[in-house]
Amino acid sequence: MKIISSKNKLELIEEVLNRSQFDLENVNKSVKNIIDKVDELGDEALIEFTHKFDGVLLDKLEVTKEEIEEAYNTIDRELLGSLIKCHENIKDFHQRQKNNSFMNNEKDGVIVGQIIRPIEKVGIYVPGGTAPLPSTVLMNAIPAKVAGVSEIIMTTPPNKEGKINKTILVAAKIAGVDRIFKVGGAQAIAGLAKGTESIPKVYKIVGPGNIYVAMAKKMVFGEVDIDMIAGPSEVLVIADKYANPKFIAADLLSQAEHDTLACSILVTDSMDLAERVKVEVERQVELLSRKDIAKESLASYGRIVVTETIEEAIDISNQVAPEHLELALQEPFAYVNQIKNAGAIFMGEYSPEPLGDYYAGPNHTLPTSGTAKFASPLSLDDFVKKSSLIYYTKEALSKAKDDIVRVAESEGLDAHANSIKVRFED
Repeated sequence: MKIISSKNKLELIEEVLNRSQFDLENVNKSVKNIIDKVDELGDEALIEFTHKFDGVLLDKLEVTKEEIEEAYNTIDRELLGSLIKCHENIKDFHQRQKNNSFMNNEKDGVIVGQIIRPIEKVGIYVPGGTAPLPSTVLMNAIPAKVAGVSEIIMTTPPNKEGKINKTILVAAKIAGVDRIFKVGGAQAIAGLAKGTESIPKVYKIVGPGNIYVAMAKKMVFGEVDIDMIAGPSEVLVIADKYANPKFIAADLLSQAEHDTLACSILVTDSMDLAERVKVEVERQVELLSRKDIAKESLASYGRIVVTETIEEAIDISNQVAPEHLELALQEPFAYVNQIKNAGAIFMGEYSPEPLGDYYAGPNHTLPTSGTAKFASPLSLDDFVKKSSLIYYTKEALSKAKDDIVRVAESEGLDAHANSIKVRFED
């Protein structure tokens, strides 16, 4: 990892925020072709694309109940217990996010309110790639279930034997997913958005994926809702001289092993700590099974920034707006109110980022690439919709009519004004 001065912070911020920029012309052309073909041919197109991209010719797209039960009955029982504990914590946290509908009697003859209802059908995309991600299943399905979504449809790519990883299937069963389909990539997003003979059309699609999945979600937005366009993962650690370099190195590497575009940054006011962390990273990376990915990530987007003060470190963090922010500080709560932009904030040396990935409860689907300046983690709110409620008696409308007519006529909207006037004509 490179150690740089805070004088280079603008260059650093630009590198972080722009690292996920691609030449999208060819990607978008390919994605549009996939979406159009799925829209036209339905299951036939999904089977064709699964054969082409995943190397397996399927007879049936949907995972059977027998496949799910077999996975549940044969999974390692200790792993099953751990998944259940994760489920309990995630469920408990998201239950606390519930808001209630309300109606208020504002004055005589006036009632205003808000009705909150769950989205009826939600699609969850779970990527395949080089590692199964049961945590993605839990983090996306549990808030949907807690919100009251009546039908949760999951898609995930099969392996070359036409199977889905058993841990993924077990996580889906625990979380309450209703149906699972062996489809990945942009074609899965198209299937969820358009609907096919097998896959129901949903109203919202959530879940991470590669650039083709991200662009497919972007293209179908408007026809369905989506959660966010997720970029490569990132962690920024703010540390003082008291921090443990072994812990910080491990945390930086836990992000770097994701993929070659992942970003791991340490910002500290201690040059001594910076140098010790650099040594630890170089030692620990050699022990990883995914060390080649981690090394490339660190070479491209791993940085150690040395500042004059912790306040300067916080300023850099606020400009980066990291997906994950660790405050490896002796007194983290003394600084947390200065944090303006971050997806999730991890407080102190015994709250590492993987704790949030799996177990603590808050959602790990977080805004990336600087979007934490305006976006929030996935939450219960992503799975509900709100309707306003308005009730006026004739007497109440009579008191308001002149103001309404006056404003409507100022906008040149005579029909709006007349909609009020007609109710009070002799």
